[in-house]
Amino acid sequence: VFRFFGLAFVLTALAVYWYCRSWRMTALALVCSLTSLVWQFGTLHLLGYGLDPLAVLVPFLVFAIGVSHGIQQINFILRNIAYGADTYTAARRSFTSLLVPGTLALVTAFISFITLVLIPIPMIHELAIAAAIGVAYKIVTNLMMLPLMASYFNFSPAWAQRALAEHGQRARWLSFMQATAKPRVARWVTIAGFAVFALAFWQSQGRHIGSLHAGAPELREDARYNRDAAAIVSRFDVGLDWLTVVFSTPAGNACGNSELINLVDRLGWKLQQSPGVVAVESAATLGKFNAAGLNEGYPKMAALPGESRELGANMATLFKSSGIRSSGCDMLALNVYLADHKATTIQNVVRDVKAFRTQDRLKGTDIRLASGNAGVQAATNEVLEATELPMMLYVYAAIVALVFLTYRDWRAMLVCCLPLTVSTWVGYWFMKELDIGLTVATLPVMVLAVGIGVDYAFYIYNRLQLHRASGMTQQAALARALQEEGMATIFTALTLSVGVATWAFSELKFQADMGKLLAFMFMVNMVTALTLLPAFVTVLDSLLPRRAAVHVPGFVQH
Repeated sequence: VFRFFGLAFVLTALAVYWYCRSWRMTALALVCSLTSLVWQFGTLHLLGYGLDPLAVLVPFLVFAIGVSHGIQQINFILRNIAYGADTYTAARRSFTSLLVPGTLALVTAFISFITLVLIPIPMIHELAIAAAIGVAYKIVTNLMMLPLMASYFNFSPAWAQRALAEHGQRARWLSFMQATAKPRVARWVTIAGFAVFALAFWQSQGRHIGSLHAGAPELREDARYNRDAAAIVSRFDVGLDWLTVVFSTPAGNACGNSELINLVDRLGWKLQQSPGVVAVESAATLGKFNAAGLNEGYPKMAALPGESRELGANMATLFKSSGIRSSGCDMLALNVYLADHKATTIQNVVRDVKAFRTQDRLKGTDIRLASGNAGVQAATNEVLEATELPMMLYVYAAIVALVFLTYRDWRAMLVCCLPLTVSTWVGYWFMKELDIGLTVATLPVMVLAVGIGVDYAFYIYNRLQLHRASGMTQQAALARALQEEGMATIFTALTLSVGVATWAFSELKFQADMGKLLAFMFMVNMVTALTLLPAFVTVLDSLLPRRAAVHVPGFVQH
């Protein structure tokens, strides 16, 4: 963990310096972000929480979020100094102008994190609380403390002008994005955006819930444990993953109930035919084996006795077989050993059990799912499948409500959420192509990517509204906003990606998947914010021209 964090810290520091060409500004961004990280660790310790392997990426993510918002502050301060303002005035203008979009972005991220608490899985609860605490502190350290600390330094206009000139040179290749402010180009970009959305929606169908690879999902496929597990399964009639189906009866005479034993036997035979099932073990299978053993191993004697007392005596010999029946004979278990715990394998078994208990009933007997590590995984997958859509809807509803309350404009809701929606479905397509299933690790990633990815849209749209309020036309304001925020947005996405992409090299597979997916989502959200957002704004304005003045919260014309 320290090795990965050290690498991410060095890469981020070099990137920030490359952007602003000032070690003092670089130190400000890093120190403020690290301060909130220390506060976060202290708060988690006071609350009695730690960092499990799933939540260990949270500090990297929170650090990157802080630096990305620091870049926006540096960008604003740098421009004001280059245009003649002193450091104190530039810092004060940065605070007043970026407090609203920055707070809006961080509150959205906070809500996206905290909604994860609604998922009834303890590991996700801890991740959500840790991330929400870290993001909440960013409002203080990166939106307030950074400009306050910057006001105590003196930065020369010459430095700011050189840095601004370099930004202009780097941003030349972005000039084509300003063309999206032209109605003719914007229409084609909008059509392309909807085409990408339709393609991503189609290609993402059939995504799997759960792990898509054999072996322990925490480890890579070539890990020693997974290679040994595959060798054992291929050479022996045993599986390292199992699912236990429970047959319960309140009567307490399960051991002498021939109908119940035969019911267990029929389900075991049915599951034996399911793909991925290596073997089944139950009171029925062991009872048959026991009967044959008492008759010199004669194969034809491998059958269950039909008389209840003889059957009960047979079952009594299985008392020492753990996991087959309860001591009071009110429960029988059917252990299903699987070749792996892939989502498809578990889904097939669970589907067959549910179909069987619907079609083949026995009065007074309940067939319940499920114990064993595969049973727990099946339950987890069902929870993830049931909560994915509500989680996304909660986050989008929060974004819509916050944007509307801030800008009091339904257009803002559309132009901020449409690019985000396209990015989300492209992310699902990415998951399918890379065989990344929806798991305890990846569901939080997709929710977090929505909450954080909208940051780009907030900063660009806020800048657009500022220029509109100052009297610019829609096309001129869009072009100016893209010129000023284009490189900062790209750099913000790169900073966020660098902070988590190093985890793609982790030996733990789920951490590598989280790192790759987060980095991809940050980049996709950046691309859609720089292309689709201005195009949507232009098309919407041409179809439904504004009739009222632009409302910009906290607007101060400089």
